[in-house]
Amino acid sequence: MQPRQQLLPVPGPGGPRPTTPMLALLLLLALQESAAAPAGFAGPEDSGWRQDTELQRGLLQQAARAALHFFNFRAGSPSALRVLSTVQQGRAWINSKKEHKIDLVFTTERYNPEEGEERFGKCSARVFFRNEKPRPAINVTCIRFVEKSKRQQEDYLLYKHMKKLKTPLDVVSIPDSHGYIDPSLRPIWDLAFLGSSYVMWEKTTQFSHYYMAQLSSLKQWKTNDDAIDFDYTVLLHEFPTQEVIPCRIHLVWYPGKPLKVKYHCQELQTPEEASGIEEGSAMAPTELSNF
Repeated sequence: MQPRQQLLPVPGPGGPRPTTPMLALLLLLALQESAAAPAGFAGPEDSGWRQDTELQRGLLQQAARAALHFFNFRAGSPSALRVLSTVQQGRAWINSKKEHKIDLVFTTERYNPEEGEERFGKCSARVFFRNEKPRPAINVTCIRFVEKSKRQQEDYLLYKHMKKLKTPLDVVSIPDSHGYIDPSLRPIWDLAFLGSSYVMWEKTTQFSHYYMAQLSSLKQWKTNDDAIDFDYTVLLHEFPTQEVIPCRIHLVWYPGKPLKVKYHCQELQTPEEASGIEEGSAMAPTELSNF
């Protein structure tokens, strides 16, 4: 093994199921107890805010993607990743600075559904976009996700597999040049996607969002503790610019423990940002109680 290097700077069974409108209402009410991103925000009824009557559906999609990236990061489980399915409803408020507060309800799909299992979940979120600034403030609550015991078992099997490797992983590219991901490497892709969720949430603005296009390298490190510790580089596809941005990410993961992420992205140079570098780090503070 290589030495560690310096890091780069539902309802109860049998109980009646609520109707869809009631479910949406309950989800929105549950925001008061949901997971919260740093940087709090006040309610839309506050002075200076008015309802946005020209709300664009694209803004709802943007808010849902940001909320889901944040939720995936906070959940910290590669076995229970979710992707956006459909935005069902939403409303927004705007202030004089063109900042937006958005309430919405959306459905999700499991990232890698297994045959015969329920694929869909439902989330409600409140998202605060500070105009063109990244890292939107988010409250999000989700239901109908993978059962906790199943998720814990799958995460532990992946953890045990990675810990038993005689030679730490040293992966070149996922997917390959033909877009194929070997099934044996799929859990590694999922783990990389988990860490990248933090980066994509932090970089999202009211007008731009990101997808993880490729895992271009990965190196696992020998550690003296029980955690999985590795560096990897991803290519993030930025929309609407269509630019591809390389980000080097350092991830420390242990099943059921807070996820630790540090990253270093190479940005396009602009007159306002000649360094062309963006960095960040975070540790998910808690496991979501409603996960």
